[in-house]
Amino acid sequence: MQSQHILISPLLDDVAGRQAQGSIAALFDVDNTLLPGEASEIGFFRFLWRRGLVGWGELSRSVAWLARHMPPFSPHHLRKRKVYLTGKRPSDIESYAREFCRAEMLDKLSLQGRARLEEHRQAGHQLILVTGAPEFLIVPLAEFLDIPTVFAAKPEQRDSVYTGALIPPFPYGRGKRELIVAHAQEMGLDLARSYAYGDSPGDHDILELVGHPQVVNPIRGMARTAQQQGWPVARWE
Repeated sequence: MQSQHILISPLLDDVAGRQAQGSIAALFDVDNTLLPGEASEIGFFRFLWRRGLVGWGELSRSVAWLARHMPPFSPHHLRKRKVYLTGKRPSDIESYAREFCRAEMLDKLSLQGRARLEEHRQAGHQLILVTGAPEFLIVPLAEFLDIPTVFAAKPEQRDSVYTGALIPPFPYGRGKRELIVAHAQEMGLDLARSYAYGDSPGDHDILELVGHPQVVNPIRGMARTAQQQGWPVARWE
């Protein structure tokens, strides 16, 4: 069924001109887009908790760090600071992340999202994952999906352990736009002919950047934004 869907996709109407498609990109957010539902990092924290690598100490320090950054008291601050990683060895986290990806992330991939990835791949478009999720979670996912280009949050390391900070630019909101614009200039991508898929206000900047934006599983007001902007909306399960 999936291959039939790919064969009739409108993205492949210009199959004869595939060689000219290399300058077109397809930008995919991950959390709640390719992976419907809760953020992958939340699931990973539970995964680490069950294995005893994090516990009440990391949780309480995360809450305390949030409280110090009021107002506003928002989980958005935890996107920029990975308190639970502080002092952890990257080799340990990366090993657990690969295990988590195999055990829990792959089964949650959206069928519609995977089909759309293949449509773009067959059309000769450059596939890119751009997400605020940590790089150690996204790299194994990208390897499974055979996606060569990843922009994800890069945890800072010092003295062979994580500091809890992230290396800028952070791939969320304007940071996503900054990263994609720089990459497009370097690779000669035609963003006016490119595609982007995202679910939240953090994806607004890359959706606005391309000629073919699509809002997927909209949250936090993105359904209204899509209506105002005239962007199509899809539900991927």
